[in-house]
Amino acid sequence: MKFVLSAEQRMFGETLRRLLAGAETAKAVRAWAAGDAAPGRALWAQAAEAGVFALAVPEEHGGAGRLPVELAVAMEELGRAAAPGPYVETLAAAEVLSDGGLLERIAEGEAMVSVAVPYALDADVADLVIGADGTAVQAGERVASLDPARRLFKADGAPSGLIDLGVMLCAAQQIGLGRALLDVSVEYAKTRQQFGRAIGEYQAVKHHLATALVELEFARPLVYGAALSYGTDDFARDASAAKVAASDAAYLAAKTALQVHAAIGYTDEYDPSLWIRKARALHSAWGTPAEHRARVVAAL
Repeated sequence: MKFVLSAEQRMFGETLRRLLAGAETAKAVRAWAAGDAAPGRALWAQAAEAGVFALAVPEEHGGAGRLPVELAVAMEELGRAAAPGPYVETLAAAEVLSDGGLLERIAEGEAMVSVAVPYALDADVADLVIGADGTAVQAGERVASLDPARRLFKADGAPSGLIDLGVMLCAAQQIGLGRALLDVSVEYAKTRQQFGRAIGEYQAVKHHLATALVELEFARPLVYGAALSYGTDDFARDASAAKVAASDAAYLAAKTALQVHAAIGYTDEYDPSLWIRKARALHSAWGTPAEHRARVVAAL
């Protein structure tokens, strides 16, 4: 099975990365957490212009056709930027929705959809909240999240279950998030001085950073392998396997970032703290690692 992205897929990812790098996503994350959705919606519109949402919508409804590998590329970059908003939820919802008008709005970036799995992300700004079977549900009270920018709400009458496409896309988001944390940790280790030397010169620090890199590099092919199995009987199993590996790898990257940055890593004013909180919150989003390990075992 081929795991290497095509030149066009790599170019799409690089283009999206440059777009997000110039979008001041940290400011958008803080505003989103404070209840100001305007900067996040502006970022959402830019992602739509880049064609992100069209990748999840069939051509007859104004999309590019459902392209799971390209969707994984997009979510990896959105995760790297810690972009706020129900990206995974909206992209996954496009798979189970049948309303052609709504699908067209999703493709254009004009509609946000939240999915209750079991909590509904950003239900207060979403145009629709659905359960995993595509039926509309009502959002209830807000519940606390480890990541203030992940605004979670209880859902009244939400059906149980998962959308496997959402599981795979969440895993892709975690890979990007983990890589961003690793990159910023490496740069910090190069400049932070202790006992007259950059801390990155110490073997223990190198070991932690190298271990985080290996975990991310081993998890990433599982994500794209799952994307390639989309539409087959193996997709649910592969998506769960990817989620387990990506959850563990991103969580390790977050722990490593805290170890390397020390107390500054907890500081609200320090941008990487936003990524660290999101990594912990996504660890159990769209199913815990234990739940997904059980799904993989059941499929064997």
